[in-house]
Amino acid sequence: MIDLKGKVAVVFGLANKRSIAYAIAQKLAEAGATLVLSYQSERLRGESEALLNELGQADRGKAFQCDLSRDEEIDALFTHVGAAFPKIDILIHSVGFAPPDALKQDFLLTSREAFRIAHDVSVYSFIAVARAAAPLMSEGGAMLTLTYYGADKVFPNYNVMGVAKAALEAAVRYLAVSLGPKSIRVNAISAGPIKTLAARGISDFTSILDTVTARAPLHRNVEQAEVGNTAVFLCSPLASGITGEVTFVDCGFNVTGI
Repeated sequence: MIDLKGKVAVVFGLANKRSIAYAIAQKLAEAGATLVLSYQSERLRGESEALLNELGQADRGKAFQCDLSRDEEIDALFTHVGAAFPKIDILIHSVGFAPPDALKQDFLLTSREAFRIAHDVSVYSFIAVARAAAPLMSEGGAMLTLTYYGADKVFPNYNVMGVAKAALEAAVRYLAVSLGPKSIRVNAISAGPIKTLAARGISDFTSILDTVTARAPLHRNVEQAEVGNTAVFLCSPLASGITGEVTFVDCGFNVTGI
């Protein structure tokens, strides 16, 4: 079993127990890591603290407010983290958003504002938190974000999010080069479709699940815990030579043709 005792992991995007971020946080906690969670607004503070308690982190974990669209809140969060811990070791970015209309209408009709929002929240936020976290990774560490196969291939109703995920994957490679001299590794997991609350925003999502079941080599959809296990590996010393990579955890669906 991977041992992450003494490691501090900052997790962005843990909104509820059905999220991929929760599965990752759960596996990190099981491995012994101390968790720092963020919540977008004061209204969500109680829920975030309850999640810490459920993850067995009530006595050592922390939760801080952070709207990822505001640089001053990102800076404030890492100021709080730096005051609470001598260093951090792991950064998890499980954040993505596009206006609902941009996921429903024809991609050709994507507005300038919808494009901006999707890239600001889904891509730039990773760059922003990586920049703020790097000074606290004094002994090196691992950064991980979540992407999707829609970055490579066209999926119905994914639209501008597919373009944003492609940009996110490029950002992973560029950040890996920027942060490599600091012994900070940067990677992404491309998870298969999972029934999260966020996935409900994609029309006819069930047909994507059914297609994966039919075509993936394992003939099933991936489970959240499997993504969590891979995340722990990529953030552990066992993956010390891996950076700038996108690792598929999708039951092999990405290797299939027709």
